[in-house]
Amino acid sequence: MRMTFVAAALLCASLYTTATLAKVEVEAAQHKTLGAVLAVKLSEDIAPGDYEALLDGIKANPGKFARKIALLDSIGGSAPEAIRMGRLLRETGFDTLVPSNGVCQGSCIYLLAAGRKKTVKGHVGLHRPHFPAGESAQAQRLHKTQGYNPTAYFREMNIPPRLAQDMQRIAPHQMRVLTEKELVGYGLK
Repeated sequence: MRMTFVAAALLCASLYTTATLAKVEVEAAQHKTLGAVLAVKLSEDIAPGDYEALLDGIKANPGKFARKIALLDSIGGSAPEAIRMGRLLRETGFDTLVPSNGVCQGSCIYLLAAGRKKTVKGHVGLHRPHFPAGESAQAQRLHKTQGYNPTAYFREMNIPPRLAQDMQRIAPHQMRVLTEKELVGYGLK
């Protein structure tokens, strides 16, 4: 079983290196031992409209797949959009992978958390996302009323809620790269 996942990850890594610079790419491929594989590449900034691009890409590739893998290489961006995308990845049965040459930081962590299986070869960075309306307490309350509730989201994904608490302790302009032990402790690996 582990060898099968490694083979799928290698397939997706090869797709990752040949992909264009789009933010959201979805591609179906035939693997000689796994069969049909659906790979999603999510890169750059997460921005409004990325959920729709992801949904459209998934809809454009109907059918059964032996494996669905989301490759993550993102510096974060819109937390509410990342949460919407994460729910879609979970609902449609994707595993998540941060390749060795990739990073997943800021709101990208919501995408990583969504994976049924999570593999991290690259770096995962933690910090509190920026609030679009500013960093005041009032802006934070407004942000929560617009669907941003990391604690509830992590519970949905079976991730310890303390991850949300720890994220809130790190200012948006700072970054803490998670260790192997922390990744395992948060259920991200």
